[in-house]
Amino acid sequence: MSLTRNAEATATQAANSRWLELLARAGFIGYGIVHLLFGWLALQIAFGNSGEEGNQNGALRTLGEQPLGKFLLIAIAVGLIAMAIWQALEAIVGHRSLRGKERIFERVASVARTVIFLWLAWTAIKVFQDASSNSSDQQQAFSEKLMSSDGGRWLVGLAGLVLAAVSVGMVVYGLKKKFLRNLKTEQMNPKTLRLTRRLGMAGYAARGAVFAVTGVLIIVAAVNYDPEKARGLDAALRTLRDQSYGPVLLTLMALGIAAFGVYCFVQSRYRKV
Repeated sequence: MSLTRNAEATATQAANSRWLELLARAGFIGYGIVHLLFGWLALQIAFGNSGEEGNQNGALRTLGEQPLGKFLLIAIAVGLIAMAIWQALEAIVGHRSLRGKERIFERVASVARTVIFLWLAWTAIKVFQDASSNSSDQQQAFSEKLMSSDGGRWLVGLAGLVLAAVSVGMVVYGLKKKFLRNLKTEQMNPKTLRLTRRLGMAGYAARGAVFAVTGVLIIVAAVNYDPEKARGLDAALRTLRDQSYGPVLLTLMALGIAAFGVYCFVQSRYRKV
């Protein structure tokens, strides 16, 4: 028991590190930039003008091509790694203001965020090294290989179901404004709070909608044995564009993703870290 308490005390001490807090807050800025670029790529896809991937990988590659892009990639990677460490510590000892199922949910969410931040940091490093291949092609190849194995189609379909379920949760999380409990709202003036509420609602709803379409396409890919549909966010955006009123819906989603990017800037200042 004492060993467990010592481990928790060590994790708590690390979580209270001032340097970790500053790097994590800087990471939110980088995370916001990635989403702004992601929204821009989605908008380009809506009007058929983008040859770049419509996902975070494409956003990072677009950033790397700009002046000072290499420097920004490394800065974003460092910030994302700090955010991953912070969320890992949150999963271990954090969210103590919550109780019961709510704390369990937030700790599981912190595990998911840890994986996402580490993946984005690794992607940024790969782009910096000019070693990042097309992630959509990689996902399609992996899905094809997995579906050719025994039970592989079931696994791919299950992954799509999980993603779709998480997407619905993300939309509900945004529309119910649950994100506000992670912010220092008492430090905001009424105008800032109102803007933050709108940005968060639009951002989470848009991200949830895009991931939901991705999950459905993965399920369809598994049912029809069509790995080309299991290409992640890029396939979801391009499939949506080709539907009736697709460009309009995709434009709204792009604006929502950009809103989430701006919301990340707000988090860099007001997030409870």
